[in-house]
Amino acid sequence: MKNSNNTNSRRGFLKEAILAAGILPFSLDSDSAEQGISKKKIVVVGGHPDDPESGCGGTLAKYSKAGHDITIIYLTTGEAGITGKTHAEAASIRKAEAVNACKILNAKPVFAGQIDGDTIVNSEWLKKMRELIALEKPDIVFTHWPIDSHKDHQAASFLTIQAWIHSLKSFQLYFFEVMTGDQSAGFTPTDYVEIEATQELKRKAVFCHVSQDPDGIYTASHGAMENFRGREINAKAAEGFVRVTGKRSSGII
Repeated sequence: MKNSNNTNSRRGFLKEAILAAGILPFSLDSDSAEQGISKKKIVVVGGHPDDPESGCGGTLAKYSKAGHDITIIYLTTGEAGITGKTHAEAASIRKAEAVNACKILNAKPVFAGQIDGDTIVNSEWLKKMRELIALEKPDIVFTHWPIDSHKDHQAASFLTIQAWIHSLKSFQLYFFEVMTGDQSAGFTPTDYVEIEATQELKRKAVFCHVSQDPDGIYTASHGAMENFRGREINAKAAEGFVRVTGKRSSGII
């Protein structure tokens, strides 16, 4: 028989260790209304269809299940992402894949209109991204880690950072990782979300992107990241984030 005092002590130590590690304190496992938490608006800005899903799909599913509103802004429609297809053909395929993924995550898709492989960071697009994000009135925004090998990921990140600055930091800003080691570089999470309960929903959303070899990229990269981040907080699976704002609102992050 286990000593209950020792068990409670170990649990208490683990709880303190997890909080110190930066797990997002908002409980996403039960209905927000029951917790007295008001509905929040979550926005994700990704470079291409499949980036938001693979980078933070488990977290988005938890927010959605808890009753919060999710919008995914895709900077491009993945025009250059299918070998042998024209930009128009690839865009049509990948947009449909993104819409299907958003249905699984119960998210609203928004397509910003830039071109895959030819993204732009200039005054015109800074203004457009500010307007797109402001229209959603977000409480929290997730976007790419800016130190990334893919310039479209960098563009999405820089445009979002500028929108945050010009909004007078009115929302909380977090970076997510994708294919760390191959793409995201130097990523060390400040915060985590445990995603065991929504890992399968995330997987289904990623696998909507049939044109991108989801089995290959998930097995080789994203699934491994979930397992590794989970081990860092003594969980089965987790997603890691880097917090930019340092601002914490009541009841969420």
